[in-house]
Amino acid sequence: MSRIGKKPIVIPAGVTVTVEPHLVTVKGGKETLTEKIHPLINVAVKDNEVIVTRNGETKEERALHGLTRALIQNMVTGVTHGYVKELEVKGTGYRAQLSGSKLVLNLGYSHPVEYVAPEGIKIEVPNNNKIIVKGANKQLVGEVAANIRGFRVPDAYHGKGVKYLDEVLHLKEGKTGAKK
Repeated sequence: MSRIGKKPIVIPAGVTVTVEPHLVTVKGGKETLTEKIHPLINVAVKDNEVIVTRNGETKEERALHGLTRALIQNMVTGVTHGYVKELEVKGTGYRAQLSGSKLVLNLGYSHPVEYVAPEGIKIEVPNNNKIIVKGANKQLVGEVAANIRGFRVPDAYHGKGVKYLDEVLHLKEGKTGAKK
């Protein structure tokens, strides 16, 4: 039995969870998240808790059991607290700024890189070398942060580029001159 799948999900105050056939909707605050549920998995709401069960013991059902529970838990956490990813822009002349709702990045290219965040994601730039991505959908926050990082992945020799704030870079040693 899945240890994660067996745990019930406690629904905090101010959050409503509705279960339709193969669809779970979580509402809280101003956010609403929905997730499709595989037909092999059953989801029920009892006594302010969400309980995820499976029909059988096949390998696929066992795998989907814990996954479904984790997805619903992430939705509940997202509408109550939200998710945050912080990025750091490092390099001479590299900077980030907001122009209206667009993120404008100067990353050493001949042109500035412009990025428009999808709906449900908020981007903040407290100073010109830090980017904060916020949202209720964990997957979408991670995807947006990865897309921004992908514009200029950190260089292995100097560390220049866009990196996660908690990312540890192991820089390579530069080449040494030939001995004469």
